[in-house]
Amino acid sequence: MKNFLASLAVGAAVTALAAGSAYAQSGSVANAVGGYSFDDAAKEADGTKGFHSNDGVLTFAIVTHTAGNGFFDPVYAGALTAANLIGAKILLLGSESPVDDPARAIEITNQILQDPNLDGLIMTTPQAGAYDDIVRAAEDLGIPIATTNSFDGGILNRNGISHTGQDASAAAIAGEALVKCLMDNGVEGGSIVLPNSTAMGNIEVNNRVSSAYGAIVAGLQAAGKLDAFTVDAGPEGVGVDADPNDPVNAIVGLFESRGDVVGAFAGNNVFTPALAQAVAQTGMTGKICAYGFDLGPAQQEALKAGNLTGALGQQPFLQGFWPVMQLYLEIDRGISAANLDTRAQLVTKDNVAAVGKRFEN
Repeated sequence: MKNFLASLAVGAAVTALAAGSAYAQSGSVANAVGGYSFDDAAKEADGTKGFHSNDGVLTFAIVTHTAGNGFFDPVYAGALTAANLIGAKILLLGSESPVDDPARAIEITNQILQDPNLDGLIMTTPQAGAYDDIVRAAEDLGIPIATTNSFDGGILNRNGISHTGQDASAAAIAGEALVKCLMDNGVEGGSIVLPNSTAMGNIEVNNRVSSAYGAIVAGLQAAGKLDAFTVDAGPEGVGVDADPNDPVNAIVGLFESRGDVVGAFAGNNVFTPALAQAVAQTGMTGKICAYGFDLGPAQQEALKAGNLTGALGQQPFLQGFWPVMQLYLEIDRGISAANLDTRAQLVTKDNVAAVGKRFEN
C-alpha cells in the first residue's frame, strides 16, 4: 500500500510539474535580439495612414483588363478583403469589356493616377511594353505600383515592382493531363488543337498555350505516340488563330476542318467557355479530352456537364489579396518586389463541387 501511495504522489507531482511548465511556456521569445519588443514592432508606423495623400486613409486602386466576364470578380473580392484588414480604401476598376481590352484598362489607369487621394496602384499588364509611361508617371507622383495576374517581364523597373500571378509555365499541367486523358481512354491517334488569338495582344496567354503545347508534345513522345497525333498550335506554337469575337464558331470550324479532333486546349476565359460550347454543339461531349483555363461559372458548368474534361484555376483571390498587402508592406515596412506565384489548380468533374467556396473561383 505504501508503494502504491508513493507512486500516486510521484504521479501527481509530475502532472503538476507538467502543468506548471505549460503555463511557463518554456522557450518563448518576448523580445527581439536587437532589444525591441515584438509588440512595438508589430504596430503600424505612425506616418503610414498619412502616406502620399496625407488624408488619414490609404487609398489603393486595382485596374484589370476585363471586368466584364466575371474572372476578376474573386480578384476584386480578395483586394477588398485585404483592404478591410488593414483599414484601407480600395477602388475596383477595369475595362467593362467581356474580352481582353488592355487599351481601355490603360486609359482607366491614366485617369486614376490623377486622383489626388490615390496612395497606391495595382494593375494587370497583359500587353507587353505598354506600361512604361504609367510606371514613370506613378514614380514622379510618388505612388508605388504592384502588378497582378498578367506579367510583363520587360516593364520599367521590373525588379523593383512586386508581381502576383501564375507563371505561364503552369499551363503544362493541363498539357500533361490532356495526354493522360488520351492514354487512359485508349485513343490511338488524331488531331489536338490549341485555339488562340495573338491579335488580343496578351503575351501571358500566348505563353500558356506554348507551355501546354510543349507538354503535350513531350508527353506523347514519352509515350511513344507522337507520330500518331497531329498537335496544332499554329506556326509559332502559340495557338491556331481563332476569332475572339466569334470564338465558338471559330472552334467549331477547327473541329470540322480537321475531322479527327481528339483533344483541345484553350488558354483563357475567352476561348475556354467557347471550347465547351463547341464540344456540346458538335456532339463531342465525352468523346474528346478538352482542357481550358480559369474556373468561372461557365467553366464550372461545363465541367459538371462533361463538355470540359479539366480546367486550370490560378487562385485569383490571391491575385487581389496579395498586391494590396504588398503595397501596404512597401509603405509601412519598406518591403518591395516580394513576388507571389499563385500556381495552378487542376479541376475536373470529380472535384469541381469544391470550387467556388467563399467566392474563390
